[in-house]
Amino acid sequence: YCDRLRQDMYFLTSNGRLSEHLADKIILQLNRVYPQILTNKEAEKFRNPKASLHIRLSDLISHLQKKGDKHCQEFYRALQINAEQLYNDLPSRKILSPMFFLACFSVAAGLALFMYCWNPVYASPTGRSTSSRHSPAAQLQRQSGEQRLLAGRPALKAVLCQLQHRRVAM
Repeated sequence: YCDRLRQDMYFLTSNGRLSEHLADKIILQLNRVYPQILTNKEAEKFRNPKASLHIRLSDLISHLQKKGDKHCQEFYRALQINAEQLYNDLPSRKILSPMFFLACFSVAAGLALFMYCWNPVYASPTGRSTSSRHSPAAQLQRQSGEQRLLAGRPALKAVLCQLQHRRVAM
C-alpha cells in the first residue's frame, strides 16, 4: 500500500482533487475510528488551516508512508469510504496488475493447446491425409514447430505426448 500511495501522491495532492472538507473527514476517521493510525496531536497538525491543503496532504501521506503498510492501507480505506469516486479514479487502480496479464496469457495458451490437441485428423482409408493441412510436408513443418516450442519444456512435452497417445487410442 505504501508503493501505491507513492504512485497516487501527485494525483491526491493536485489542486481540486481533495477538498478541505474531505481531507478533514479522512483525517478525523484515521484519528477517531482507527486511533492507532493518527494521534490527536498528529490529527491537529494535519487539520491546521494555517498551512495550505497541498502541504498538509503531502505531509500526511509522507507520515503514513513512514509508519508502514497498515497505515497506508487504512488511509485507502478511509478514502474509499469518504470519497469512493476519487478512490476509483486513482492512478494505481487504473494500472492492470501482472496477475491480470498472467491470467490472460494462461487462458490464451490453454485455448491454443486445446485447439491443437483436439484438432480432428481427416484421413482416407489408405491412411494418407486428404487435406493439404495434413500432408506429410505440413506435418513435418508442424513437428519442427512443436520441437521449437517444446525445447527445454519437459513438462509441456509430457502433457502433449499423453494427449497424442489418447488421440491415437481413440
